[in-house]
Amino acid sequence: MGTHRTGSAGPQDGLPVPVTQAGRDGLAALLARPRTAVIGLDFDGTLAPIVADPEQARAHPDAVPALAALAPKVASVAVVTGRPAGVAVRYGGFAGVPGLEHLVVLGHYGAERWDAVSGTVSAPAPHPGVAAVRAELPGFLDRIGAWRGTWIEEKGRAVAVHTRRAEDPQAAFEALRGPLADLATRHGLIVEPGRLVLELRPPGMDKGVALLEYVREIGAESVLYAGDDLGDLPAFAAVDKLRSDGVPGLLVCSGSSEVTELAERADLVVDGPAGVVRLLRTLAGQPA
Repeated sequence: MGTHRTGSAGPQDGLPVPVTQAGRDGLAALLARPRTAVIGLDFDGTLAPIVADPEQARAHPDAVPALAALAPKVASVAVVTGRPAGVAVRYGGFAGVPGLEHLVVLGHYGAERWDAVSGTVSAPAPHPGVAAVRAELPGFLDRIGAWRGTWIEEKGRAVAVHTRRAEDPQAAFEALRGPLADLATRHGLIVEPGRLVLELRPPGMDKGVALLEYVREIGAESVLYAGDDLGDLPAFAAVDKLRSDGVPGLLVCSGSSEVTELAERADLVVDGPAGVVRLLRTLAGQPA
């Protein structure tokens, strides 16, 4: 299937129509029984526009109002992100917002969890390989002649190498994939590729595991998941798994020109974070 998967507007509710039958079934189940639905959302590229410096990323200005309108009508809203949970809460502006009592942030691919009700983060002990890689990575990049403009992002339970600022970002990305995979393997980690970023993190942590466990914990009867990057593919696979188990689901791609794999798998493509916000507002019954 091609990448142009934006459906037409629904005749009655203003919602776009998913291009797959499974997606239409997922949307119908969500609309019929919203209080048993989980809304799963990636952060960067989905709720927040992609920026050159990840520390400057912030949620779309209309994201929190849209979530606050929608969250009381569903079982839960779960932000599933590779960022530390506390960072996503801060950059998203999620804390202390009336209406977001049913929101959780599953940070570090589910290794951390922040609940709006308690305002606290729970997490296991960090993987020792992350500290080892953190210490070795600067010298390692120097030794292999890393491309100028490549830089390291400290993520607590993971370390990421960005190439967006390099003279040739894609060439730098491809040149680093193999060496960083070798480094990760030596320390018991894996490499997760993203939009001009390579993240070294512990195995067994991915958005699919996090989403599947949370949906089952809540006992949700339907699920929507929206993402934009390769790291969201496991969450898409988790929705497919839930569908096979009889839980309807809707896969939404926050579209971009950098990553097409999600658009090819999605039931519905929207126009980046602004499109995600419009969808959330429409689901909440607000004017888009």
